[in-house]
Amino acid sequence: MTQGFLSKNPSVLWFLLVLGLFTLGVTVLSETAGVGLISTSFVKTLGKTLCLCLIAIAMDVVWGYCGILSLGHFAFFGIGGYAIGMWLMYARTEIIVIKSLNAAAIPPTPEEITDAVGQQIFGVVGSTDFPWLWAFSDSLFLQLLMVVLVPGLLALVFGWLAFRSRVTGVYLSILTQAMTLALALYLFQNDSGLRGNNGLSGLQNIPGFERTPQAVISLGFFWASALALALGYVLFAWVVSGKMGSVIRGIRDNESRVRFLGYHVETYKLFVFTLTAVISGIAGALYYPQAGIINPAEVAPIASIYLAVWVAIGGRGRLYGAVLGAAVVSLMSSWFTGGGAPNIPLGFYTIQWTDWWLVLLGFSFVAVTLFFPKGIGGLFDIIVRKGDQK
Repeated sequence: MTQGFLSKNPSVLWFLLVLGLFTLGVTVLSETAGVGLISTSFVKTLGKTLCLCLIAIAMDVVWGYCGILSLGHFAFFGIGGYAIGMWLMYARTEIIVIKSLNAAAIPPTPEEITDAVGQQIFGVVGSTDFPWLWAFSDSLFLQLLMVVLVPGLLALVFGWLAFRSRVTGVYLSILTQAMTLALALYLFQNDSGLRGNNGLSGLQNIPGFERTPQAVISLGFFWASALALALGYVLFAWVVSGKMGSVIRGIRDNESRVRFLGYHVETYKLFVFTLTAVISGIAGALYYPQAGIINPAEVAPIASIYLAVWVAIGGRGRLYGAVLGAAVVSLMSSWFTGGGAPNIPLGFYTIQWTDWWLVLLGFSFVAVTLFFPKGIGGLFDIIVRKGDQK
């Protein structure tokens, strides 16, 4: 079965080969391996880019293959980040508090430790009590379950309500955007239980690995991100192939006709919407420990719009196109907004790319839409077609 799937989808093998070589190359050239040509900060950037590629694939499946333009998938990404961030912040703060209180003449009680941890985490918003959202924050296993369950359940409930009402097109996009906006506005409140605008910080400090250099931790997350991307690519390639893939693409092209043929369209759409939400949550859980901080701005509606732009530039309806779009745009964004791109003096005005990057991104999106509707991935199709003709 596996051989049949791979033989029908050779692009999967090519993608895994390229990803494997890329991962190995970064490892050899990293500071951990002793070469040092790639700095630890850039290894983190590459690791985060792989996570963005994973959510871009999820977006491509739900939009490019199933025809659901979701403007809310970055909300699931952020939920995954918050879920793992709660454990990271709790465990790290608990270690610090215990070390501090153990210096006292009288050993601290568990209640005193909990109160001190609450004071350290929530003192910034004028509170000391743990909200109900943090009920499982002391358990890594349960918080990892939350990474999967919370985005999955939210997508399941939202999708069931929307799809059973047969909301489609732009109206569905508006609903997903409204869901994302409602979540972001809730998270901005200080009494949300997640520290409001301050968000969760210090996530790059992994409990139990205090003596481990950041170079090693960063490389470990880079490998984890690469593995997640590889598994996610294979999973989604399997989903969009065969009979299931044909039905999903049929829903995108002519939903009414697929329903007339006897397929339960809502079930397929709900499956795709929920599965991609779960994968988005996993991608977020890997991304934010590398970023070091998460706040409500990360789940604002604009982030999901950027995600759609990445997929469009890469070429929707092609898994590798989504990867290319996310990788190219995110790395260019880091270069332009990080001060890597030189400013352009025009005499009467100086173009500073930190201010003009979004304008450039907007023009790129319009240009791709008008002149390369199949995106960057479509260029590969042209090259392959010419090669076959020769």
